[in-house]
Amino acid sequence: MMMHACGSKSIPGRAAQMLTALGAVTAVLLAMVVSGAPAGAATATPTYQVTQILSGKSLHHWYYKAGSSKRHSETLADPDDITRIGGYLFTGFQNGVGPQGQASPDGNRDSTIVQFTLSGRVVNQWDLVGKCDGVTADPYTGLLVATVNEDAHSSLYTIDPFNSHVVHYAYNKPLPHNGGTDAISFDNGLMLISASAPGTAGAAAPEPYYPAVYVTTLNPATRVATVHALFYDESHATAANGPHAGHPVKLGLTDPDSNEVVPYSSARFPGYFMLTSQGDQEQIYVYAPYARHQHLWVLKLSQSVDDTAWATNWQGALYAADTSGDTIDEVSGPSWPLGSAFVAVTPCDSNSAPATCPAPPKYPANYLGRLNMSTGQITPVSLRGPRLEPQGMIFVPF
Repeated sequence: MMMHACGSKSIPGRAAQMLTALGAVTAVLLAMVVSGAPAGAATATPTYQVTQILSGKSLHHWYYKAGSSKRHSETLADPDDITRIGGYLFTGFQNGVGPQGQASPDGNRDSTIVQFTLSGRVVNQWDLVGKCDGVTADPYTGLLVATVNEDAHSSLYTIDPFNSHVVHYAYNKPLPHNGGTDAISFDNGLMLISASAPGTAGAAAPEPYYPAVYVTTLNPATRVATVHALFYDESHATAANGPHAGHPVKLGLTDPDSNEVVPYSSARFPGYFMLTSQGDQEQIYVYAPYARHQHLWVLKLSQSVDDTAWATNWQGALYAADTSGDTIDEVSGPSWPLGSAFVAVTPCDSNSAPATCPAPPKYPANYLGRLNMSTGQITPVSLRGPRLEPQGMIFVPF
């Protein structure tokens, strides 16, 4: 997933910023009314250039097989989530480890976090026991936070990239959604973690008592991560599109996955926390998750997606982790439509996908899409260069 920094602000300061953003959004909407364009309508985008900047096949790590004292070496594989601190990017290579921490076919149990520059020069790397699905940067401490094992037996790590100090945290209790943890965002001082794979070790999802997102606090002295629910898989929300738009509906989430904080450049839901329920083809937008009571909106999507990245500047680049190709790719172009949402489309991760997938034309391989946040429709983005099947993504403004 990506870096989700909102800055360290008091609630009054955040309110002021949201009022400023509201004024900007009002101006955008007024302009749309004058021009006759619907809010959030997708306009034509140019063809973007794909450049591979890093390949797992050029990297390796050392690992120990269970019960053996002999070190083994292997190349890195399966990059997924991606984040940024300053001029550096960080991504987690999963190296074939299973979603409950099972060893890969060659006996490896470690994921590898790699630090590299925007041009792809590797700076450092760290091994973590387990399958790393979520990795992001804590804007308040400068630490990396990584979750492992998205289906069960989950825990998390912090990494100080400046001195390579790694701390492993256990959760304070068995996770009540009977699954694992995945993506991480920071919103106004809160660490928010997706409660992934609900029902892996219990009743099948959805269940009204299964949390969809955990508010998480870390105790470095005890190395315990304490969790409590932000909202639940069967919480109520307001439909943001479709035949029930504007009316309350009950959620039925089965696949909470990636999450982000929507930037203020977005024309819809600026500053909201967003959870993607990948298999359900939905995104849940939460207003003021730090408040005592939240208001939820649910946007139905035309396709299953993983990460979402908003263009926060006219100039910049998308950086994407291509899990199937074991590469990190830069997507660049002449300009980006400010505030637009780009998504890693994952048709084979939809709950309706066939057992054998990809299965074109309805269930192709992953591709880069542009999301219309009013209608939920996703359109493919025109690309040239190496084939790109994105999963984790981040937009870096220049």
